[in-house]
Amino acid sequence: MRDPLSMRVGATPDREVLIDVHTDERWTAAELDGEVERLAARLAGDGVGPGDRVALLAETSPDFVRAVFAVFRLGATLVPLNARLEAPELRAQLDTVDPARLLCVGETAADARSVAESVPVRSLDDAATPLGSVAPTAFDAHEWGSGKTCALLFTSGTTGDPKAVRLTVGNFLASAAASAARLGVLPDDRWLCPLSMYHTGGLSIALRSMYYGTCAVIERTPGFDPGRSLDLLARYDCTGVSVVPTMLSRLLDAGEFPESVRFVLTGGAPADDALVARCEERGVPVCPTYGMTEAASQIATARPETAFAHEGTVGQPLIGTELTVVGEDGDPLPPGEPGELVVRGPTVTPGYLDADATADAFGPHGLHTGDAGYRDADGRVWVLNRRSDRIVTGGENVHPGEVRDVLRAHPNVADAAVLGIPDEEWGERVAALVVPDGDLAPESVRAACEGTLAGFKHPRTVALVDALPRTASGTVDREAARDLLLREGTEP
Repeated sequence: MRDPLSMRVGATPDREVLIDVHTDERWTAAELDGEVERLAARLAGDGVGPGDRVALLAETSPDFVRAVFAVFRLGATLVPLNARLEAPELRAQLDTVDPARLLCVGETAADARSVAESVPVRSLDDAATPLGSVAPTAFDAHEWGSGKTCALLFTSGTTGDPKAVRLTVGNFLASAAASAARLGVLPDDRWLCPLSMYHTGGLSIALRSMYYGTCAVIERTPGFDPGRSLDLLARYDCTGVSVVPTMLSRLLDAGEFPESVRFVLTGGAPADDALVARCEERGVPVCPTYGMTEAASQIATARPETAFAHEGTVGQPLIGTELTVVGEDGDPLPPGEPGELVVRGPTVTPGYLDADATADAFGPHGLHTGDAGYRDADGRVWVLNRRSDRIVTGGENVHPGEVRDVLRAHPNVADAAVLGIPDEEWGERVAALVVPDGDLAPESVRAACEGTLAGFKHPRTVALVDALPRTASGTVDREAARDLLLREGTEP
């Protein structure tokens, strides 16, 4: 099969599929296809072909969308990189995937050049090494098999090391079909995307719009202004929007949702009961979802009526997705008993780029998520906690060990423990319990992360202690550490 945009042009070339709210520029499928074709020809002229990996360092914009489909058209593998990461983090991801090219835009050009080393950098908007100066070359549009890997998306996983998730054409197509069946997508829908497209939640909006023939209304990132987003929902008669819970809370604070909105898909972190209750009181059609990169976005999603009637649920799994709750022995558990959530189905990745990581993650019932939860007798899912150590702050994943190692490298830090504590705005905040070795101010703890870790990974609460609380076996007592931070932590 061809890439999603090629298929859309063949079906409805005059259908409006993309709007850039920054400029109010709009594209039909045919117009966007022409621009993608020209970009693909220049990439082909630059030597990109089937099987190559092409990294993309950019925030959400029309350039990002064009690059996605141009890479697919050539049969290359897309590797979106998180534009919020610092140079060492980006280098680690580039080392993992060894791309043939690194695409960037003006805002990310300096970062791309600083981390690329031996990878050729090409700018999509003539700000760095311009792709526009490359002579276009004729090429044949690639025919994809449904089981072929078309994208590598990074997830924090459970170890903090860069883990590249293989996602296939079939994964994305199955995810789009299952999501549409649950949400009730209609041909004239417009889906506002205020999310970063280097995450699966944002990328899926661009892909699904081509599969459905609906319109993606893209709000350029970074930066989220809830008042502006509400205005955009109304101005463009949007029927859907994808947000993380923090964004949803801020939207509720900012004003009223327009009547055009039929679904508000919220994921990336748990939506607490109070947030869902606010949506019910305000008549906001919230759809809490449980998903992960390894499942090409959604695993289970609750329609508003389900979310309001069954407090805390994320609904039943999407059609085609099998979700099993297993115990410590790996055997399935009956309804009501909590255990680890394991998933399989057509949306689930065939594995990671690392074969050992794949072997560790899969078992008889599918992919072990590392998340705890249970199902009721009707199959509805409750997620009790996300991966035990992982912090989810504003929809971004932070692995405590990564932050801890940076803090321990500070000459005046003898030891440190990093964990998440509740935060009204972001869901969780990164917090650090630090044992000083000499003079150490809380301000210098956060400063130690500058230039090494993305800003969302920096500790926002710090407590200095004589020793870390430990269990009888010598491991850090995380509950005691959390209590200390809540009681004695300060914001540097």
